Amino acid sequence: MKVGILGGTFNPIHNAHLRIAEEVRDRFDLGRVMFVPAASPPHKPLAGELSFDVRYRMVQLAIADNPAFTISDVEGRRGGKSYSIDTLKGLHSAFPHDEFFFIVGSDSFLDIGSWREYAAIFNLCNIVVVERPGAAVAALDAALPVAIAHEFCYYEAEKRLAHRSGYSVYSIAGTLLDISSSDIRELARLGRSIRYLVPQSVEHYIKEQRIYNDAR
Repeated sequence: MKVGILGGTFNPIHNAHLRIAEEVRDRFDLGRVMFVPAASPPHKPLAGELSFDVRYRMVQLAIADNPAFTISDVEGRRGGKSYSIDTLKGLHSAFPHDEFFFIVGSDSFLDIGSWREYAAIFNLCNIVVVERPGAAVAALDAALPVAIAHEFCYYEAEKRLAHRSGYSVYSIAGTLLDISSSDIRELARLGRSIRYLVPQSVEHYIKEQRIYNDAR
């Protein structure tokens, strides 16, 4: 089966996350998309130190009505810093017959040279780079770290980098929904509406649990 992997802090998960997952699922005919909440993001502190369990629950609520979407607690169970390479190795071992499509925003891909064991990631999965507002990738080959650029062939017409492992890096435009988790947290903190930014079930959960309120 072809499986998409979408990781993130999901603090909170919002409609842009869901739309990205759906567009990648449709574009690459994926059997399912697996959401992987981070336990402890390695590159920046988790805003508000919201627990893994709460963020996991919000993702569960957000994807409940889509049978093609699933969730994994692999990073919560592993503990420690949530490095993508560790997650991909674990999933590769657990599901050796699946072909993975690792979904990343263009802003993250432009910074991939700073990731732990980044060169090994290209040996484990395809990568789908989804354009994010303000982080356009003019050419995938130009965005690669110099140290590994020789491992790829670039097919401009397909917007695809073919890696020597047999996996590829793809670039898609997607729908540019400029929705920010930090903006949602601030709106919720102020008691303002977050309707249509997050699924209704997530909106209700945030309100009921007073997740981002100052009083929490």
